[in-house]
Amino acid sequence: MLASATRAEALLITADKDFGELVFRQRQAAHGVVLLRVNGVPPQTKADLLSLAIARHLPDLEGRFTVVEPGAVRMRPRK
Repeated sequence: MLASATRAEALLITADKDFGELVFRQRQAAHGVVLLRVNGVPPQTKADLLSLAIARHLPDLEGRFTVVEPGAVRMRPRK
């Protein structure tokens, strides 16, 4: 999935923390990853948080590993 998104120059949006392992420890290429870390909230709330984060930060998401949580958006270059 990560390789496919990278080839397509697309952001990978996921709730799977294992992508951090692939990007940082295994140094796999990534065009950009957005990790949605919101547990125990309704699906619509998750969608709203993700939509807001993308709307606010879209120009900065490329080439970064971004974590979206309630009340916070953290970005790290993928190195």
